Amino acid sequence: MSIKINNIISSNNLDGYILPKNDNYFTEYSKINNLKSITNFSGSAGFAIFLKNKKYLFVDGRYTIQAEKEVGKKFEICEIPYVWPKDILEKKIKIGFDPDLFTWETLNKYFGYNYNLIPLNLKFKRKSNTKNNYPFFSLETSIAGESVNQKINRLIEIMKKKKIDYNFISSGENICWLLNIRGKDLPNSPIANCKMILTKDKEIYFFSSQDKIKKIKLSHKKLKIHFSKEDNIFKCLINLKSGNFCVDDKTCSIFEESLIGYKFKIVSKKDPLYNLKSLKNKIEIQNMVNAHIEDGVALTKFLYWIKNLKINNLTEKKIERKLESFRKRSKNYLYPSFDTIAGSGPNGAIIHYRSDKLSNRKLKKDDLLLLDSGGQYKWGTTDVTRTICFSKVSNREKNIFTRVLKGHIAVALSNIKKLRNGHNIDKIARKSLNSIGLDYRHGTGHGVGAFLNVHEGPQGISKNNFVKLKEGMVLSNEPGFYKKNDFGIRIENLVFIKKIRSKLLFENLTMAPIDTDLVNLKMLNRDEKKYLFKYHFDVYNNISPFLNKNEKKWLASLI
Repeated sequence: MSIKINNIISSNNLDGYILPKNDNYFTEYSKINNLKSITNFSGSAGFAIFLKNKKYLFVDGRYTIQAEKEVGKKFEICEIPYVWPKDILEKKIKIGFDPDLFTWETLNKYFGYNYNLIPLNLKFKRKSNTKNNYPFFSLETSIAGESVNQKINRLIEIMKKKKIDYNFISSGENICWLLNIRGKDLPNSPIANCKMILTKDKEIYFFSSQDKIKKIKLSHKKLKIHFSKEDNIFKCLINLKSGNFCVDDKTCSIFEESLIGYKFKIVSKKDPLYNLKSLKNKIEIQNMVNAHIEDGVALTKFLYWIKNLKINNLTEKKIERKLESFRKRSKNYLYPSFDTIAGSGPNGAIIHYRSDKLSNRKLKKDDLLLLDSGGQYKWGTTDVTRTICFSKVSNREKNIFTRVLKGHIAVALSNIKKLRNGHNIDKIARKSLNSIGLDYRHGTGHGVGAFLNVHEGPQGISKNNFVKLKEGMVLSNEPGFYKKNDFGIRIENLVFIKKIRSKLLFENLTMAPIDTDLVNLKMLNRDEKKYLFKYHFDVYNNISPFLNKNEKKWLASLI
């Protein structure tokens, strides 16, 4: 494949070529990853630039250590957002790209406006070699909490206010939410790969693989919906009357935007569905609560098992399989919401570590184990991280864990109305670590979907997220610390925003104990101790009815 890239550069008289991780649906996780096949980098985000005499791999802080291990010295590793192509490449050089795989937003972010970027239709492999026979399916309103008609009416109201005649919805997760459908086109998310156009008159043009729509055709027969092949968007556009379009700057490719812009006026590049989807209704929240109780039972049983086990011959892969076996005991569990991270000792310092045949490490008694996992249940998505010890830990490890915990609690007790957004909350999450010169290279939290993607915007808790936090949003709370070649620490719960009288507060969804063997209680103030006690008390009340006698006793000892 790298030889092919070189041929592309030479045959088109280019100075370089840029290859992203994403496919033409712009999803975080997909079954096709051309970037991995060329670079061996397996992370969920990144892109490579191939020049005639140099290769660059651009990744964010979650993946710098991982990239170094997987890629070796073949590529120079550059960390986003501190280094962009526009910061290091010579101006005016000719760089090729596939317009199906980029949006204008990402391309301008990478390069600015001072480069000669050449669009090329290279027809990289788009579809998986493995036949995916899973059809799309519909969710009952009792699960979704709102009918399709209600959602469409709300969206149409926004479109009319903004004088939008057509909304080109190119994000599969947004379509899934709007039409109350799900699929299995992605490894860990119930997302259907599809695109659609919604007119102001409630007419829908739905583009997808035609062998997957039989079930949703029946359930959506009351809607004025036209089903068509994935590549028929152009034909549809030709037959539409002139008018104003809304496109999504995150997932509408340069190629698609060019097709639309040739005939229509694009008046907005912000799909309103992101904001609508982020505010979970009462039924969605209750379903998430139920999913987290089931997930909490599995995780608590696992934690009891591993904390009371002689860890001889226990590997990271065995840990992954064991946790999965506990989750599978639930009839409502479907599959992991992402590939489980079981990083022991130095592997825990790789923020999004994935064990394989070469890295699969045997657990040692003195190791810290960072375990980040989640599940897709029939009515909810979970994501939880716990750091676990198996012997007496050093004071340094204990003190750092406690500082991470203090940050975690600071987020959990945040006055959301006062702090308003994730940018401000991120600051307080880092305060205890920052006070001794330590930090972590990822955001403190991300949005989470309701039986959708485990990573969902626009809400988040990070240095660069200024989205106003509102009632009904679901987020993660996951500060951490990572010492290269030594250990990793992260504590993650999912929370939702609840309105109590005039206050907006975080309410825990995750119901799984925190390893108190790693906590230095002397470092916690009164409110922090009270929080930890109440959290474990809540976990016990919710989880204990589903535990055996020994598991109950162990869980009670943590209160």
